[in-house]
This record gives sequence, C-alpha cells and structure tokens, in this order.
Amino acid sequence: MTTRIFLSSTLYGAATLAAALDADCFGPADRNVLLVANNAATPETSPSLDEMPGFERLRGRFDEILSWNETIAPFHPGAWAVRADDVPLWERHLRLAWRLGDDDVSLVVESIQVNPAMAVAQIFTGAPIEVYADGLMSYGPTRNKLDPLVGTRVRRLLHLDLVPGLTPLLLTEFGVRPEIVPTDAFLKVLGELGDDVSAAALPDLETPALLLGQYLSALEILTDEQEEDLHLRMLRGAVDLGHRRIVFKPHPTAPARWSRGLEAEAEKLGVELTVLDSPVLAEVLYQRMRPALVVGCFSTALLTASALYGLPVARVGTDTLLDRLTPYQNSNRVPLTLVDVLLPDLTNRKAVEEQRIGKAGDELNGLVVAVGFAMQPKVYPDRRADAEKYLTAHLNERTWRYFKRRRLTTLALPGALPAQLSFLPRNATVRRVARKARSLKRALS
Repeated sequence: MTTRIFLSSTLYGAATLAAALDADCFGPADRNVLLVANNAATPETSPSLDEMPGFERLRGRFDEILSWNETIAPFHPGAWAVRADDVPLWERHLRLAWRLGDDDVSLVVESIQVNPAMAVAQIFTGAPIEVYADGLMSYGPTRNKLDPLVGTRVRRLLHLDLVPGLTPLLLTEFGVRPEIVPTDAFLKVLGELGDDVSAAALPDLETPALLLGQYLSALEILTDEQEEDLHLRMLRGAVDLGHRRIVFKPHPTAPARWSRGLEAEAEKLGVELTVLDSPVLAEVLYQRMRPALVVGCFSTALLTASALYGLPVARVGTDTLLDRLTPYQNSNRVPLTLVDVLLPDLTNRKAVEEQRIGKAGDELNGLVVAVGFAMQPKVYPDRRADAEKYLTAHLNERTWRYFKRRRLTTLALPGALPAQLSFLPRNATVRRVARKARSLKRALS
C-alpha cells in the first residue's frame, strides 16, 4: 500500500494541489490524505482551510482530511519542531493515529524550509518529498540552508506559471527540477471555488477597483501606521484614476480599525467603498466582479490577476518597502522585486492605462539570480559568477533599488566600491578593513 500525504495551510494551496491532481501531476497512490495546518497567530479564532467557503468542492480529491493542529495540540504548527531523539516515537505514533500501518509514505509539502513542513519531513525520514509553491516565493532562494537529509529527498518543485519565462531558484541547490502546474487546470479549480461561494457573501458590484490588503505589519515589515497609510494611498490612487466604486479586501487577521480609516477617507473623497468581510480568495472576486483595476503592494494575487485573468493591475509602495525591508535576506525580497519590475506604479497614470507589464527574459532571470545570491550566498556559492556578470552589466540607477551597497561590499560584489576605487583587490583583507572603518565611523558619530 502507498499513502501520499499532502500538507496545506491555505485554500489557495489546496486549490493548487487539486489542480495538480486533476492534471495527473502525481503517480498512482492507494490513498491520498490532505493534512491541514492552521498557521494563523491564534488558530483557535481563525477558520482552517477546510472550513472556508468553497473547500467542499475540493474535498472529493482526497480520501481523508486530517488536522496537524489537532495532532500536535496544544502546540502551534509554526513553532513546534520534533526533537531528533523523538523521531522514531513520532513516526510510530502517526502511523497508528493516521492508520498508515506499514504503508510506503510520500510527502507533498509547502514551505519546506520551515515548520510544519520541516517537522513532517523529519518524522517520515525515508519518505520521498515533492514541494509545491503557490506564490512568488518559488522564484526566490531557499530561505535558509536545508539539512541535506531533507533536501536530497526533494524530487521536484511544482509551481504556478505566474511569471512565464522565469525559472524558479527555490531548491536548485539540490538539483530539484521545477515543473509547472497547468494553468487551465488551476483556473478550472478556481472556477469551482467561485461557483460554491454564495452571492450573499460578495458585494453586488461589477467592475470596481479592488484593493488588496496584506497585513505586512504582522510580518514586521511595516508598522501599523505605515500599513494603514499604504491602504490610504491605494484608495487615493484609484480615485485619482477615476474609479468611484472601490472594494477593499483586507487580510483576514488585519485590525478592523484599518477599514474604518478607509471608510472615513472614502466618505471625504465622495466615493463608494465596500469592505469585504468574507474569507474568500481574491481569485473568486476576479471571476465574479471582473475588477476594472486590481491594486496592491506585492501580493501574489496581483500576478494572478494579470497573468491568469488578464485584469488591469497596479502596484503601490514597493519603492518604500525595497528601501526598508530588512534583513536583506528577508524572503519577501524576491516577490517584492518581481512586482516592482513587472507591474506599473499606481501613480503613473499612462503606464497603468496602457498596462505596461514587464516580461521575463534573460535580464529578469539574471536579476533574480543576483538578488538570490546576495540574499543567500552560502546556499548558492556556485551562483557568484552569475551574480557578478549581472551586476557588472546591469547595475545602474534603475536597478540599484534591488541591492544594498553594504551587502555588495560584504560579499565583494560589483558595485561595492565607487568606480574610481575598483582597482582594489576584492579579497578578505579589503572587506575586513572596510568593516573596521565603518565601525570606527559609527563609534565617532
């Protein structure tokens, strides 16, 4: 007997798995199990994906639904890790609890670098692993160095074709091959989800401007005040472009006061604002409302709207975030970079109206590799030459925003020193002297 365990924490991720199953991306298995993890900060007060509108349309793809939260209660899925000495005990326990017996187990997980995916992979020590990605992070580097006992078991990376022509960097350090989940299969699944959402759960509007909230302050990328201001900029920018009917889709766990601030601003501007309080996917709104414009910061849903639904899109705030995002190796850097490169800025009326959407090519692939190497040089040491090649040829006023001089100096990459000093050898001694000089400067300031 063979059992395949699919781990998912979002409805979007479960939809990706359903599409992959429909497209026969997986080999035969006697039993397909969906293991649901609720990673919300307070899971007890947030619905898990199997309780969300539309999930019933996906349930039939799986033979059984299990809860990771219930399995490890009272611990949080994002915080609990298995101790090495306890691995045999946990595997025996899960085989009994989940009626696996002596089945051959294979795993299909998301975000392999962190728990709960890492914990499940470590418990089933001999199981082959497939990783799936439902967002833009698949194009970026693996966020930390994986244990080879886990990384070498990964067979492939399944991902959506959100940026056609761009090759994912994730897990390439283990020679993992990327494979695209067919777009038509994914759109078919999203259509099923949309059909299952009642009309009462959606605003009765057609072709509004849709604003997407992300709750970046919870990730400590912005403060609450900065994120609230970001939403106000979205609203004002959409109004400046002539939109009079606006829908705001807040993050499910975002504070309600943000919506009240937007409502007050909308009243002042004399426009109609609807705040969506139903936990539905943005893609359902794309199908049912066909927005005239989708506005966000660097949400994956922006690329979904553009690449999969052909909707007009615009970004806001990416320049500010590129400057403030810390540390440099923050895993949101590549998604942020891609949105900034590819999509028009909301304040550029002509670019938004003409929908100047960038295309993937050698330069964009080179940029992603260069940023990825600068983020994780120890994970991708063999990409140094590629990063140097890109920086030498393309580092200019337009692309400097994606790099930090301090980071380039630390890694001895092109752009680390002013051009007139480029004759200095890029070696450890130069870097050590530069670090000491910076330390003295800070001490004297």
